[in-house]
Amino acid sequence: MASDKIRVRYAPSPTGHLHIGNARTALFNYLFARHNNGTFVLRIEDTDTKRNVEDGEKSQMENLEWLGIDWDEGPDKPGEYGPYRQSERRDIYAPLIQELLDKDLAYESYMTEEELSAQRDEQRANGEAPRYIYEYEGMSEDEIKASQEAAKAKEIKPVIRLRVPHDHLYEWDDIVKGKISFQSATIGGDFVIAKRDGMPTYNFAVVVDDHMMAITHVLRGDDHVANTPKQLAVYDAFGWEPPVFGHMSLIINTATGKKLSKRDETVLQFIEQYRSLGYLPNAMFNFITLLGWSPVGESEIFTKKQFIKMFDPKRLSKSPASFDNKKLEWVNNQYVKAGNADQITSLAIKQLIKAGRLPENPSKEKIEWARQLTNLYKQQMSYAAEMIDLSSVFFDEPESLSEDALKELSQETAPVVLQEFAAKIKELPVFDAFEIQSVIMQIQKEKGIRGRKLYMPIRIATTREMHGPDLAPSIELIGREKVLSHLDKTFAELGI
Repeated sequence: MASDKIRVRYAPSPTGHLHIGNARTALFNYLFARHNNGTFVLRIEDTDTKRNVEDGEKSQMENLEWLGIDWDEGPDKPGEYGPYRQSERRDIYAPLIQELLDKDLAYESYMTEEELSAQRDEQRANGEAPRYIYEYEGMSEDEIKASQEAAKAKEIKPVIRLRVPHDHLYEWDDIVKGKISFQSATIGGDFVIAKRDGMPTYNFAVVVDDHMMAITHVLRGDDHVANTPKQLAVYDAFGWEPPVFGHMSLIINTATGKKLSKRDETVLQFIEQYRSLGYLPNAMFNFITLLGWSPVGESEIFTKKQFIKMFDPKRLSKSPASFDNKKLEWVNNQYVKAGNADQITSLAIKQLIKAGRLPENPSKEKIEWARQLTNLYKQQMSYAAEMIDLSSVFFDEPESLSEDALKELSQETAPVVLQEFAAKIKELPVFDAFEIQSVIMQIQKEKGIRGRKLYMPIRIATTREMHGPDLAPSIELIGREKVLSHLDKTFAELGI
């Protein structure tokens, strides 16, 4: 490794939005760097041009920033190890590939995709693991040269393959998993390091980039374990020292017990989706950090500064991490309850506008009304989009009362309470929560009716629901006209 200072990287491909799993990789690398006063590098691995999507890089960066993850070097923060897009580093890769060709550590391979596919199909049919078989086996140098010239005459473009030594053991001490080893015979044969268009493959470019950028530690997902022996083969070919590797456990869907897959539609998996629902970035940061990493003690809610201070890669779990939507909602609710009222109101208003509950440009009065509405639900709201369903009573015309509600109103004192309440609120000079609560207290004093027999009929008749937030503020926000309308409808249903 070229540097004693810890340098780590997050290296996404711009093939789509920021996935939960990739966000976790970025987050753990970020925490590791910040804990050790190291450097966190953002590198874009865009060599797979067929899969790159427009604005994929922008989406990655915007969502990282939203989560509160910043980087020290990257495409937008040039440093001494740039450029930070693989597509801009082709001039770096080309001479290194040529160096391996010149040393006979790599060679041109002219097998077509059809031939390779047929080879793999035959191996599978024979119950063998698919692998590349050296196409020049048993040939002399002259015969190899003649075979290559014949392929060139057919305008077949070659790939470049790295020679994998026989009977070699690739092993490393993984930060998370401990000792891991692979026999060279199990990694699929001589593998491609440069594609037919000259672009390097992932397993070649990632080694070059990590070495050239003096990366000291590579923390990444469990799915990269199988890539590591190939990358170690590239390090060996150049005589470079590899970084320290750590492979984080898989993330599984708690509901299904299966690996979290992008094709699994039972759970939202992209940061953009949670942003659109009004989740809080600090809550997402908190929740994702606990996917496969555990702090000392029983606490589960921490600030970013606390996570940075206590982050220890030795506490990364070997067991799969469970992605539990209910747990995420609970974590976000903790942040909502403790959050800045203006921020929560702003998120809720955006959701209400999106749902057509509020106009695009609400007036000051409407914003203040929405602020009070949000405060009613702040303690129970898991995320801002829940406001749409939670607050439906304030927007939708009520349905007929349920059997349970009608049973509650069948109490002999219910008509007395409701008639008194309707008469008194009609006369209120100011229709606000304080005055409404005063009316309720007057009825209690005058009629001697209290507790459930007092509050439940009023709640059912005014909100048309049996449960909800604080009653008097709710009645104020529904508004006198609508409340009286609800009362009239209730009287009709009760026949009074």
